[in-house]
Amino acid sequence: MKNPDYPTDETSEKWRKDPNKWIWGIFYYNKEDKRIFPPKKIPWMGFTTNFANTKSVLSMIAFLLLAIFIVTMISRKH
Repeated sequence: MKNPDYPTDETSEKWRKDPNKWIWGIFYYNKEDKRIFPPKKIPWMGFTTNFANTKSVLSMIAFLLLAIFIVTMISRKH
């Protein structure tokens, strides 16, 4: 049984290729897509953030804050 929030391969491919789902060709924005980290426009390059999904944006912010915290802690030790 498939997760209803996860699109079929066909739907995922259609969204990925739709230029209207990409702001300036680099920022993925699709309100229909409930995935937190969908594949990038070129799938072998990894994953991206869906800027229409609040959970996705919050996850990205949390990751950036963690990275800043780690860099700050390392730089204070030196």
